[in-house]
Amino acid sequence: MPSIESIKKAPRAHGFASILAIGTANPENFIEQCHYPDFYFRVTNSEHLVDLKKKFQRICDRTAIRKRHFVWNEDLLRANPCLRKYMDKSLNIRQEVAIREIPKLGAEAATKAIQEWGQPKSSITHLIFCTTSGMDLPGADFQLTQILSLNPNVQRVMLYQQGCFAGGTTLRLAKCLAESREGARVLVVCAETTTVVFRAPSEEHQDDLVTQALFADGASAVIVGADPNEAAHERASFIIVSTSQVLLPDSTGAIGGHVSEGGLTATLHRDVPQIVSKNVGKCLEEAFTPFGISDWNSIFWVPHPGGRAILDQVEERAGLKPEKLSVSRHVLAEYGNMSSVCVHFALDEMRKKSAKEAKATTGEGLEWGVLFGFGPGLTIETVVLHSVPI
Repeated sequence: MPSIESIKKAPRAHGFASILAIGTANPENFIEQCHYPDFYFRVTNSEHLVDLKKKFQRICDRTAIRKRHFVWNEDLLRANPCLRKYMDKSLNIRQEVAIREIPKLGAEAATKAIQEWGQPKSSITHLIFCTTSGMDLPGADFQLTQILSLNPNVQRVMLYQQGCFAGGTTLRLAKCLAESREGARVLVVCAETTTVVFRAPSEEHQDDLVTQALFADGASAVIVGADPNEAAHERASFIIVSTSQVLLPDSTGAIGGHVSEGGLTATLHRDVPQIVSKNVGKCLEEAFTPFGISDWNSIFWVPHPGGRAILDQVEERAGLKPEKLSVSRHVLAEYGNMSSVCVHFALDEMRKKSAKEAKATTGEGLEWGVLFGFGPGLTIETVVLHSVPI
């Protein structure tokens, strides 16, 4: 009979967890940001609110977003008038759309990641699925296993209602799982839809205008594993060196969300960019001091593109050159804020940009990099990355 000590010594991974593949997906339906105010006030029968529309136009103009993709379309909104009113009882229809569309959107991204990875789906040992959009039992993780025909014994983790920082959270959990067992391969999937937050404008609750101008739909998938099998043509693009999470002081209530019969309402305090940027330096010091790094322009950057003001103030506070945040600004411009999904899009864009520009490594030719997730709490996820040769 095996002893408990012999079981404890079961093989674990030897190296660091690495990102082996990335897949992304967006709904076909998209609206250019310059046209969104006209569409939004027309479809919600709010064109009589002339001053409010002008304010919304100014907000949209300042977002630095070019277009956003959405699961919903005008036909769905027309067929469900409750979605086109402010805080009308609409949770049931919002749930129905999210429960139907989130697993499909996630599966599209996951399929792309698996194709890039090039290994059989049977090699996936763990699944992490993250969404702030809808909730059901069994959840989107179960639905994904059915759509993709994953092994019934795949070990699943379902994350609900985490918010924008969770793109970092999923990588932190994936690192733990991948390094805990030899041969573990973790499929991470994040998927989000604004179906849960879309509603008509309100003169009494104008804070909601920022939500309507900023968020968008999309999905990402990342395959994480340690000790890539070169004989099977597995190849890492980034090594996940270390991860950490922190709750920022004096930030309670700055970002939040509340689910009610009228859907999910988001709280985004105007001081969020200042709070985040003020604390980024300490996160960087704690993460990179062990490696003797203190020049923040010497590393590559993959922060969550939560909004233009956040990126602007982080850039200023950290003393970054303008090009350091170009990848995150590109994702914000082309897709808007897709919550947990965004940083995976930015990581994918980082490696594509590096290859296109013939850089030596996946991190713009730089060895070390940082991925940041910012979200409710306020919570910051810090992920230290090491790039690999292209």
